Amino acid sequence: MLSLKGVHFLLTYRCDLECDHCFVWGSSKAKGTFTLNQIRNILAEAKKLQTVNYVAIEGGEPFLYYPIMVKAAIEAVEFGFRVEILSNCYWATCPDDAVEWLRPISKIKNVELTLSSDFYHGENWETEMVRNAVKAAHALQIKADILAVKDPHVTKPCPKEIEGVKVDLCELMYKGRAFSKLPQDVAKKPWHEFTKCPYENFTNQERVHIDPFGYVHVCQGISIGNAWQKPFAKIIEEYNPYENPILEPLVRGGPVALVEKFGLTREEAYADACHMCYAARLLLRNKYPDVLAPNQMYGEFE
Repeated sequence: MLSLKGVHFLLTYRCDLECDHCFVWGSSKAKGTFTLNQIRNILAEAKKLQTVNYVAIEGGEPFLYYPIMVKAAIEAVEFGFRVEILSNCYWATCPDDAVEWLRPISKIKNVELTLSSDFYHGENWETEMVRNAVKAAHALQIKADILAVKDPHVTKPCPKEIEGVKVDLCELMYKGRAFSKLPQDVAKKPWHEFTKCPYENFTNQERVHIDPFGYVHVCQGISIGNAWQKPFAKIIEEYNPYENPILEPLVRGGPVALVEKFGLTREEAYADACHMCYAARLLLRNKYPDVLAPNQMYGEFE
């Protein structure tokens, strides 16, 4: 059984943007959005585990379904969870309007914001929308963080702060849309170097994502069960990566072991471990459609 700390709701796959780096293939064409009853089901199941202490609400872009997002945050706090809401700030067209967007959120205790700002979301590290959103968060005393993702083609340094808020600069992961859009002209490493996953500890997973189709992901696109078919708490309690055909080799030897286990065709070099792993998964989807799911995570809109 996992000692799960966090549950990340992919509230919707729909997004107003189609960023090249998006590993869930967010898009205005994407389908799949949680209902309130489905959210309540997962919150109750998460509470049963007695280890979960926070809930994240993300997407896609969760602000597109604003009343559901706010209600989900309220009810998560009522269950005793701390709440994080992630957004690209499309709604923060000016500081005054941003205040009105955030005012209902400011009335909920234990809620904080994580806001995206980088060259995937605008023409600079600092987007106008994130500046407006941060100013509004300050005015309403909402804690906010800023998340930026590295772009291999950008030499301009990322600022350490925007409007006094710390910027967390993260590595670009070449999976999802990034797999097809970004690795062509970047430096690559030999395939045999990718002997571990640098981002997930599948034997001691502390958070999972769950999407509107019910899939529970330990990494986006690797499902360990479907919460609409089996109770979420039971999926977590019965989790064993060594019994999962995709996770077993990844635990044992990373993407290299995954390729070698199934004798898959491979390239001589990859941009990163995610690039190699995602390429292998694409070749295995027909064999393991319930594990390598849903279609959305592989660029096929439901």
